[in-house]
Amino acid sequence: MKKQIILTMCAAAALSSCHIYKAYDRPDSIDASGIYRDPVSVTDTLAADTANMGNLPWKEVFKDERLQAIIEEGLANNVDMQTAVLRVKEAKVMLTSARLSYLPSINLAPQGTMTTMGGMVKAYQLPIAASWEIDLFGKVLNAKRNQQAVYLQSQYAQQAVRSQIICGIANIYYTLLMLDRQVEITTETAAIYKENVRAMEAMKLAGYVNEAAVTQMRAASHQVEASLLDLKRQVRETENSLSVLLAKAPQTIERGKLADQVMPEELTAGVPLQLLENRPDVKIAEMTLASAYYTTNQARSAFYPSIKIGGNAGWTNGSGVQVVNPGQFMFQALASLAQPIFNNGKLVANLKVSKAEEEIARMNYQQTLLEAGQEVSNALCLYETADKKLIEDRGRVEQLDRAVTYTKALFQSAEATYLEILTAQQNLLSAELSEVADNFQRIQAVINLYSALGGGRE
Repeated sequence: MKKQIILTMCAAAALSSCHIYKAYDRPDSIDASGIYRDPVSVTDTLAADTANMGNLPWKEVFKDERLQAIIEEGLANNVDMQTAVLRVKEAKVMLTSARLSYLPSINLAPQGTMTTMGGMVKAYQLPIAASWEIDLFGKVLNAKRNQQAVYLQSQYAQQAVRSQIICGIANIYYTLLMLDRQVEITTETAAIYKENVRAMEAMKLAGYVNEAAVTQMRAASHQVEASLLDLKRQVRETENSLSVLLAKAPQTIERGKLADQVMPEELTAGVPLQLLENRPDVKIAEMTLASAYYTTNQARSAFYPSIKIGGNAGWTNGSGVQVVNPGQFMFQALASLAQPIFNNGKLVANLKVSKAEEEIARMNYQQTLLEAGQEVSNALCLYETADKKLIEDRGRVEQLDRAVTYTKALFQSAEATYLEILTAQQNLLSAELSEVADNFQRIQAVINLYSALGGGRE
C-alpha cells in the first residue's frame, strides 16, 4: 500500500509542469529598445549616455531652499503618501502570513465538566489537533511568491506617490513663481497705462489729440487692469491647491523669485532599458504580471493533490493520551490524491482564466513601458522647444523695448502718433509675458523629464 502511494505521488510530480516551481522571469517579449524618439537632441544640453537624471536626489534637481522645505512638508503630511505607507505595512503583514503557511497548524481546545450524582465527578480533556500541508506541488510556494509580488507592488506604489508628490509640488511652486513675475510685469504696465491716460487727457486739453484717442487709451488701461485681477486670482487659487496638497488649510505660500531659480543645464535620459528598473509605475506593472504568473501556477497546482499530515493527542482523566493511527493517515492521503478528479471542469476553466489574466498583465506591462518612453520623449522635445523659444523671446523683448523708446522719440518730434506708442507698449507687454511663460515651460520640461525617468523615488 505504501509503495503504491509513493509511486502515485512520484508519477504526479513527474507529470506536473516545471512552471509550478519556477520563479517569475521577465518575458523576452518585453522590449525597451527604441522607446525614446530621437533621444539625442540637436541641442548640446541633452546628453545621450548611460547617465540618468532620474537617479539624482531630488534636492540636487530642485535647489530652492523654500521649495525643499515645502517638499519635505508634503512628504510628511500628504494624505496619499501616508496612505501608501500604510498599504506597504498591510502588504508586509500579509506576506508574513503567507510565509507562516509553511508551519504546522496547532489548535488546543481544553474542556472540563463537573457532574453531581450522589457525589462530585470531575472530568477534563486537553485535546491538541495538529495539521501540516506538505507543499509537494507548489501551492503554498506560489501563494507566498504571489504575496511577495503584491508586497513589492505596494512598495513601488509608495515610490510612485513619492515621485508624484515631489514633482507635483515643484510644478505648482514654479507656477506660482511664473504668476508672480507676470503680476509684476502687468502691475508695472498698468501704472504706465494710467500715466498714459493722464498724458492723453492733458494732450486733449492742449488740442494735440481728440476724444477718440483718449477713449482708446482708457480702454487699453482697463484691459490691463482686468488681466492683472485675473492673474492675482490665479495666484490665490494656485496657493490654495498647493496648501491642500500639503494637507493644510489654504494660505499664503512663502516662495522665491523665478529669476533666482537654478535648474540642471545638462539633461541626461540614459538608456531606455533603465526605465524597467527606475520607473515605479513600470515596476508596478511588472509586479502585476508576476502576481498573475504565480496565480496561474496556483491554478496548475490545483490539479494535483493536497498532501496533509494530521494528528491529535491529548490528556484526559478518563481515556489517557490519544494519537492518530498511521493507517488512517494513509487513507486520508490517498483520498486527497483522488479529490481533484471530480472538480476537473472547474479547474480547467480556472487555469484558462488565469492564463488570460496573465496575458493581459503582460500586454499592460508593455503598454506602460511604451507610455513611459513617450513621456521621456515629450519632455525632451518640450525642453528643446522651450529653450529655443526663450532665446527668440529674449531677442523679441529687446527689440520691442527699443521700439517703444524709438516711438516715443518720434512722437516728441511729431513723426508718430500716441497710438503707435500704445501699440508698441502692448506688443512689449505681450512679449514679456511670453518670455516668462516659456521660461516656466523650460523648467516644467525639466520636472517632467525627472518624473518620467522615475526621479524622486527612495
